[in-house]
This record gives sequence, structure tokens and C-alpha cells, in this order.
Amino acid sequence: MPLPCARCHSPLPAWELAGHDVAVCTHCRAANTVRAFPAALVPAGAPAPAAFAAEGEAACFDHPSKRAVALCGQCGRFVCQLCAVAFGDATLCPSCVAAGSGQAKAANLETSRTLYDSIALIAPLISLLFWPFTLVAAPGAVVFTLMKWSQPISLVRRHRWRFVVAVIIGLVETALWVWGAIYMVAALRTKAPA
Repeated sequence: MPLPCARCHSPLPAWELAGHDVAVCTHCRAANTVRAFPAALVPAGAPAPAAFAAEGEAACFDHPSKRAVALCGQCGRFVCQLCAVAFGDATLCPSCVAAGSGQAKAANLETSRTLYDSIALIAPLISLLFWPFTLVAAPGAVVFTLMKWSQPISLVRRHRWRFVVAVIIGLVETALWVWGAIYMVAALRTKAPA
């Protein structure tokens, strides 16, 4: 199926699509930004390359029987020749291309992310080893969780249970400090001479 021009809907010529990010329409001279899967540019009826993955070779994320030829520059998935989309200097997988299709700019090439939920959980737990630090770490974990709750927590699917556990531990440690302070004040009052 030929790719249409965004302005006049005439089919874009194959020579304009091959190896370029911009294809100029031969009818209206409009410059079209084209991000097409390589399989869309193969003529109908042409035999597909038989690049099956041998045992021990990396396989495509979407096609487990196909040999991987590239790595997605955004999510890190292996892609086969059919799925690999060259976008500028990067190679992207179909999911990342679809996720960025409504944007006018290049996809966000994020390859790492700070795990705020793990930080929020580790802070009150580590402070238990040096218990005086729980005075600062416990409420700090609660405040940190409230600040970072809406931040993306991982590149891969992950749940927010670490945030919930961090808040529970932080509130329990804070409550123990408050109870200890009240107990100490009450003990001092009972010992004080009248």
C-alpha cells in the first residue's frame, strides 16, 4: 500500500521514501516527514527476508522466531529487520514509534530512571540500623513519597507498593518517636518534686 502525501493524498514515490526522513511529493511539492516501517516500503509480493534466530541468538521482542538486528534506542528491546525503524541516528521499535507518533519532536531517548520508590523505602529501613537517624529519616520518607508519588518510577512495569510501605514504616517510626517524647516528659513530671 503506497504512503499518501499529507497535503494532497497522492502516493509518495518510492525513491523519496528510501533512506530519507523527509519525502517530497511529486504533485504538490509538500515535504512529508515519513516514519515508515521497512516492511511498508517493500513491494507487494516480494519475498520477505528469512532471518530466523538460531539457538543462542538474540530474538525480536515482537517476533520471537526472527533474529534481532538492532536494539531500540528508547526502551532497549531487540528488534528484527521488519520492526527496526531508523529515526534520525536512533533505531526504534514499533511500540516506541507508536508512543511518539502524536508528537512533533523525536521520541524521548530515556535509557535510565531514578527509582524514587526504592529510595523512599530504603531510607527508613537503613535508618533502623542507626536508630537515632530515624528521627529524620521517618518523616523524610513520608514527605519524599508525597513529593515523588506522581513521578514515573521505572522504565519497566512496576507498582507503587514500595511507596506505600515506606509511608507506613515512616509513620510508625514517627509515632514511636512522638510516643517516646511523651513518655519522657511524663516520666520527668512524675519525678519532679511538687
